[in-house]
Amino acid sequence: MTIKRIAELANVSTATVSKVINGKDKYISEATKSKILKIVEEEGYVPNGIAKSLKIKKTKTIGIIIPDVMNLFFSELARGVEDAAEKRGYTVILCNSDNKESKEEKYINILQEKMVDGIIITAPENRTRQSIKNQDIPLVLVDRDIETQIDQKIGRITVDNRDGAYKATKYLIESGCRDIGMISSNYKNKPSSDRIKGYEKALYESNININQNKIFLENYTIESGYNGAKKILKETEVDGIFCGNDLIAIGAIKALKEKNIRIPEQVKIIGFDDIQISQYMDPPLTTIRQPIYQMGEEAVKMLISLIKNKGKNLEKILQTKLIQRGSA
Repeated sequence: MTIKRIAELANVSTATVSKVINGKDKYISEATKSKILKIVEEEGYVPNGIAKSLKIKKTKTIGIIIPDVMNLFFSELARGVEDAAEKRGYTVILCNSDNKESKEEKYINILQEKMVDGIIITAPENRTRQSIKNQDIPLVLVDRDIETQIDQKIGRITVDNRDGAYKATKYLIESGCRDIGMISSNYKNKPSSDRIKGYEKALYESNININQNKIFLENYTIESGYNGAKKILKETEVDGIFCGNDLIAIGAIKALKEKNIRIPEQVKIIGFDDIQISQYMDPPLTTIRQPIYQMGEEAVKMLISLIKNKGKNLEKILQTKLIQRGSA
């Protein structure tokens, strides 16, 4: 079934059918509209989106590539992207890279084949490649920065990770902690590096020595929090632990409870992200809130600006906030 055939059945022009289907029917009579729409419904007509996209060179579709859809941080980020895109008439294709550069690269190519108008990317945690290959498509990088070529249309949405980690560690110090450990991801991406720098800055300002036995760096998982806390407790003593994200904090709390260490009386725990489950933990997690949903919204706004050629290199840095609960 085609527009031409619908026009023949309704005894109108193809232009009239096209206007009705696309909602541009202000000056078309109700009788004609009803006749056309009845035929469309009865014949099960589906508009040829590909043909339309080729004509206007836009698909109103964007892609989002995240490292781990099971991580609640990225789930909330993707929700922010989807809601903001839908409000603006865009459809979202979600891709999960499993923290693998090869899958990320594959999805970038696939999304371009699908003719998406732009892509939002959060890079794999342990990225080794320094840059994304030259792409003729607008990109917005969220959370983890990547080097890009000068002539690319690029946007960046980040938070002040260094300041967030500084606030977390400073809060532990002001709460009476002097032996403060840190469990986080390694140095291979900028957020991880900045959180370590924020932790170290707070200790330095308070004349507290940095003890490498109190630092465990692996990745942003519950397992890292659990294993890191066990290792730190085995090698040294701590009265506070700053965790690089809330998943790490969940694992650290489990390890402390297994050793019958009371939280926060004996050891205070503070996380980073404020994922939804944080407030329901036992004890409820004190954490540094990232505006995760807003990051998704801002990424869509920025990507659409790039798609519409309203800028080339755009950047927005959002701020974090300390959320005080029961773990510290």
